[in-house]
Amino acid sequence: MAAVCGLGAIASPILKQLTVVHGQWRAHACLRFYSTSHARLGLLQRVNDKYERFLEHRFPRFYVLYHTFMRGFQLLFEDIREVRRIKRSMCRNNIQYRQLPYRDMERLMMFRKDMIKAIPLAVISLPPFAVCLVFVLMYLFPRQLLFRHFWTPQQQRKFLNIEHAQRSCHHEEIMRSVAWTIPLVKEWPQRSMLLNLCSKVQSGAHPSVSDIQAVGRVFSGPPLGMMSLESSHMRLLCSPLLLTQWLPAFLLRRRLVSKSLDLLYLDRALVSLGLEQLSDKEVIQACYLRGLNSSRLNSSQCRDWLHQWLQLSSRVKDSETSLLLHSMVLLTINYPKS
Repeated sequence: MAAVCGLGAIASPILKQLTVVHGQWRAHACLRFYSTSHARLGLLQRVNDKYERFLEHRFPRFYVLYHTFMRGFQLLFEDIREVRRIKRSMCRNNIQYRQLPYRDMERLMMFRKDMIKAIPLAVISLPPFAVCLVFVLMYLFPRQLLFRHFWTPQQQRKFLNIEHAQRSCHHEEIMRSVAWTIPLVKEWPQRSMLLNLCSKVQSGAHPSVSDIQAVGRVFSGPPLGMMSLESSHMRLLCSPLLLTQWLPAFLLRRRLVSKSLDLLYLDRALVSLGLEQLSDKEVIQACYLRGLNSSRLNSSQCRDWLHQWLQLSSRVKDSETSLLLHSMVLLTINYPKS
């Protein structure tokens, strides 16, 4: 026993010394690896810069595509990081999607929309050697297969105008469908005000917020409430939201209710934030999301329209979301005409 204790007493200082030496070696190795990694990153950055300059001078059109794709992936990774942060915050604070601040709610909404377009492309790229095919398809069909991060500025303007043309092609039909329901309104004052509103819009004038608010009750029950809309009318309302029309009526109704409530709670979050807190770019994006073709308007016109929209939306109840969907037509069809 004494011998064992003696060996332990002798071995203890040796083990301590070995531990210190081992720790110093690990620290030196880590420092060396870290320095080497930085050197390699610097070398790779210089090579990449030279490669981009070569492409820019020799193949300018290809360089635009290359730069757009690299920038697109960078923005996509930033979105993924932000979405993970928002999700963690939701779990940590036990809050729902519709309780988020405005910018977080809008980012999740846009990310969900982008991922819906990205999923088919990811499925196509699963088979071996399909990457080349994917790049060819991305080059040939950028609007159908890619989303905003991977579009050039010229493509963004062009594609957003095409999308707006698609969602506004049924505006006249929606107004005619609303006009056809006027005889079904039971209360005479509401019927008269709805007739005046339809006449004003169909004559090319831009309605005031008070004109639309005056007929709010018509959109909370029959004949224009969400639970009372005819299937043909619901299919027309899908176009301002760019939703597919070829679903059963009960699924269409559910999707329209969900999308309109998302928009309503997004508006409430924006009111809480304050319109003056938004940059011009954010205002333009907010207007486009609510049905306005903001690409041909200046920032003051966009702010004025968004102010009108929030004036209306702030008084809309959850049971009047049909009014919000119809306002995507009523407030945009003649703007900025007077």
